[in-house]
Amino acid sequence: MTRPASESPHRSGAPENPRRSGLARLAGALNELTIVVGLVAISLYLAVTTPSFLTTANLLSILLASALIGIVAVGETFVIVTGGIDLSVGSVVAFSGVMAGLAMQAHLPVPVAILIGLGIGALSGGFIAFAVTVLEMSPFIVSLAVLAMARGLAFIVTNGNTVFSFPDSFDNIGGGNLGAFPVAALIAAAVFLIAGLVLAKTVFGAEIYAVGGNREAARLAGIPVGRTLALVYVISGALAGLGGIVLAGRLDSAQPIAAVGLELNAIAAVVIGGASLFGGKGSILGTLMGVLIIGLINNGLTLKNVQPFWVQFIQGAVIFGAVLIDSLNQKRRRS
Repeated sequence: MTRPASESPHRSGAPENPRRSGLARLAGALNELTIVVGLVAISLYLAVTTPSFLTTANLLSILLASALIGIVAVGETFVIVTGGIDLSVGSVVAFSGVMAGLAMQAHLPVPVAILIGLGIGALSGGFIAFAVTVLEMSPFIVSLAVLAMARGLAFIVTNGNTVFSFPDSFDNIGGGNLGAFPVAALIAAAVFLIAGLVLAKTVFGAEIYAVGGNREAARLAGIPVGRTLALVYVISGALAGLGGIVLAGRLDSAQPIAAVGLELNAIAAVVIGGASLFGGKGSILGTLMGVLIIGLINNGLTLKNVQPFWVQFIQGAVIFGAVLIDSLNQKRRRS
């Protein structure tokens, strides 16, 4: 799932070699085919070996469980395409959720509580953006620091306790259904649709790819690199805030320990979907495929009663494999 070569910036600034462009398109098509084949293969395996896999209840459960990963992964896609990374999203999900929960405990209206949760997420992303663009700090280190700070604040404001008993209108956001479909999954679908249009069809989307492809070339071309980087981190933070609201509604509680390790699943989904951690490559459709693969793997391991420790190991192995393939592809392109 890659942006067409004709829309991608060139690191050298030289005219595009038609042969190289054709090979790049072929490689992109093969990558897309590999993702689809992997998704189908996992589905077929689980359908054959696990009788309960194809039940309506289980398939809806996969959609519900994947909604949170998907919402956060969309924000991570914007960041990774620019060549950055946001490790803070899991902690921001927890912090945003508990702040929204505390707002409702203080008898603030549900819409206000939702805005507070979204605002906490956006502010967290804005803090990372300031450190990356103004202080010129590494996004890896900054987001790692915010991961710790947001998690710490979630424990501080709650004294380590769970915040619970929310109005039904709030719980329906994460745990309700609209017809047969979970509301959370519909929210995630809307996020994917809007983000896909932004990344593929807008000037801002083109700027994101340009900054990720060659930051200096983008700057020389007049693209506002600092503003673009700032916006992608704010978007990532705001979507993490939305994820916190969805999770709190689904559980009817907000826990400071919630969403530990969520950032790994989100990053894995983005990379499995064809994005490069080196920047300049990736798509929302690819991320959607990656999210579904992660959701299927998690669901399959649960259905087969695999111990949680092995689940963590397998998730880590999937991430390692995806990053290894990305690194090998980068070396091949440079050779």
